[in-house]
Amino acid sequence: MNYSETLDYLFTRLPMFQRTGPAAYKNTLANTLLLDEYYAHPHRMFKTIHVAGTNGKGSVSHMLASVLQAAGYKTGLYTSPHLKDFRERIRIDGKMMGEKDVVAWVENYRTNNELWKIEPSFFELTVAMAFDYFAQQKVDVAVIEVGLGGRLDSTNIITPEVGIITNIGLDHTNLLGETLELIAREKAGIIKQNVPVVIGETQEATKAVFLRKAQEVNAPIYFADQEYKVAYATRGIDGLQNVQVDKNGEPFYRDMKLDLLGFYQHKNLPTVLKATELLNAQGFKIDEPNLRTGLQQVREKTGLQGRWQVIGANPMVVCDTGHNLDGIKEVVEQINSTPHKNLHFVFGTVGDKNPDKVLALLPKNASYYFVKANIERALDAEALKQHAADFGLVGDAYRSVNEGFEKAKVNAGENDLVFVGGSTFVVAEIL
Repeated sequence: MNYSETLDYLFTRLPMFQRTGPAAYKNTLANTLLLDEYYAHPHRMFKTIHVAGTNGKGSVSHMLASVLQAAGYKTGLYTSPHLKDFRERIRIDGKMMGEKDVVAWVENYRTNNELWKIEPSFFELTVAMAFDYFAQQKVDVAVIEVGLGGRLDSTNIITPEVGIITNIGLDHTNLLGETLELIAREKAGIIKQNVPVVIGETQEATKAVFLRKAQEVNAPIYFADQEYKVAYATRGIDGLQNVQVDKNGEPFYRDMKLDLLGFYQHKNLPTVLKATELLNAQGFKIDEPNLRTGLQQVREKTGLQGRWQVIGANPMVVCDTGHNLDGIKEVVEQINSTPHKNLHFVFGTVGDKNPDKVLALLPKNASYYFVKANIERALDAEALKQHAADFGLVGDAYRSVNEGFEKAKVNAGENDLVFVGGSTFVVAEIL
């Protein structure tokens, strides 16, 4: 197979959550454990950091990877989903796994599987690929982002140096539970025996869940936002965020620069700072210049995209992959804080989630361009338009994401704001 044929095999022959949703989810680690055994337990060949949570886990994973790279560590990074290229999921020092490497790995798997007879999901196989590739390439450490949940996620066979749970929100409730407490129990499944864990945001509904689990397994637990806080932030003339961080109520980091421009990064930064502190306590050597460099160059060092990413000017064009209730809430807050005359909102979502709570949050004083991403799960644009009208959101439906996006740019004046979001898949298409 060539690379295109290999991707076709991965995307169409294997159950894939990104494409089909809950039908691809497997609530067992059986296949993951078999694959891990057949590949000789590659995850034991390097150190890991495990990152779970409802929102922010992608940003936190990329920020930590960038800081580790700045400190001189050969750093693997496993994240999901991808936006443009499958290989975004598996990176070493910011460089995607090579096309030839992907082809060779899948061909080897298919040959071996004639004997093994495993029927993995797309995600299960991708995790095995990442762990094996990181072992082959002899990384020093890998930052591993949880796919969905935690307890039964395919990544949850690792014993990390530090575990991280960014926050808990109501997402994937049909799989993880209908309440914050139930979802927290699933996410808490990544907390391991004697392994320190960082909780990014203290939430009354979930705090006791994490404390109880940590006590059960004797894991030191830290609530990052109880120690570190972003006191204030400004946008510098260099285009970066300039943040001031307090620790335990006292000034600690001054003039720290972030190349990630989302206001919600103020919630993620304390998590990264506490995790870095714990890594140093366990023998890593990450000094303050490494930390500052890594945080200032996240996009350059890791290739992160789609987080309040400015992709055009006059009019300003921004995209963001925030898609659940909490994510959209943060996005709307930043839209409201961004100077503009008129708002043009290119919006699409998936059909296997109830969009009502998200639609209720969206600004009513905007022109909407309702779109359907090119995946099976996407909600029909005309159906979305009609549903959105119940919430006072007015606009037109378009046959494709790009058609809606182009129309928004044509209609927008130079002092307007064009925002693209609602779904990772919508953002992927305009990038």
